[in-house]
Amino acid sequence: MSKNIFSAKHFHDEEAAREWFETARWPDGPVCPFCGSLKHYATKKAGRYRCGEKECRKDFTVTTKTVMERSHCKLTQWAMAFWLAASSKKGFSAHQLHRALGCQYNTAWFLHHRVMEAMREGGLDVRPFDEAPLGGAGEVVEVDETYIGKISQPRTHARAGYPIRKRSGTMDKNTILSLVHRGGKVRSFHVPRATKETVLKILRDNIAHESAVHTDESRIYDKLGDFFASHESVNHSKKEYASGNVTTNTVEGYFSVFKRGMRGVYQHCSEKHLHRYVAEFDFRFNRREALGWTDEERCIAAIRAGDGKRLTYHPVNSERV
Repeated sequence: MSKNIFSAKHFHDEEAAREWFETARWPDGPVCPFCGSLKHYATKKAGRYRCGEKECRKDFTVTTKTVMERSHCKLTQWAMAFWLAASSKKGFSAHQLHRALGCQYNTAWFLHHRVMEAMREGGLDVRPFDEAPLGGAGEVVEVDETYIGKISQPRTHARAGYPIRKRSGTMDKNTILSLVHRGGKVRSFHVPRATKETVLKILRDNIAHESAVHTDESRIYDKLGDFFASHESVNHSKKEYASGNVTTNTVEGYFSVFKRGMRGVYQHCSEKHLHRYVAEFDFRFNRREALGWTDEERCIAAIRAGDGKRLTYHPVNSERV
């Protein structure tokens, strides 16, 4: 019989949860989040430490300078939220967490969005994807866009300010552009509109110029051959989905999971929060089982990724301050 992971002590006991988070965040012992020193002293209160450096001497806990800082939620609740986010392939809703924890819905929503922010690449004030470009010599990067939900403001005519007449089913939807290094990672972007200029800038910034790029027949990809080693496409309008090695099946597979999660699990997502939902699906795809990741390793990676991402909100308009 398989082990029930939710019977683990750190989902039910606060002290066990604290120790579990400390092991996840500090595998080699507590580290001061203010100065990075390994010197520390234990205080009278369990779980609270004091930095041993003379210039610092600040107190800290495992939640200091993370998405969990100054939260009134229990650590057992945080443990459950991180685990569900890391192990649920198509995501988990705040309502699901609300039922699992027996807490109020706004508490579950608070937990859910901060865990998703922990999964987002880059810090709060750092541009995402400051890593090396995807692909490389002899490597293939697949590119495609998809449309989901509804934009918050209808698009208007460039001159007169009148609403644009609907020309296709994508005009009033949010645009997600995804780049998948075949056999590797994905990078997704929520863009205002998928235009040639917008797409080309993102691709040049995030794909190594020695890469081969595979797309569908969309005209927004017409000029890619001028900037990359090669650009080949398949014509989906003619029911062509693979031509030898040329295909976009990997990125289409990513979108299939993403859309099932957004339509079947989340269902309602406002445009201003969409970037976090996209980041959650990217995080799990980049740490999928096919690359050797387990649920536990993915969960620990999410906890560590929450460092330096404390979110604060104005109590009236819910905007970050």
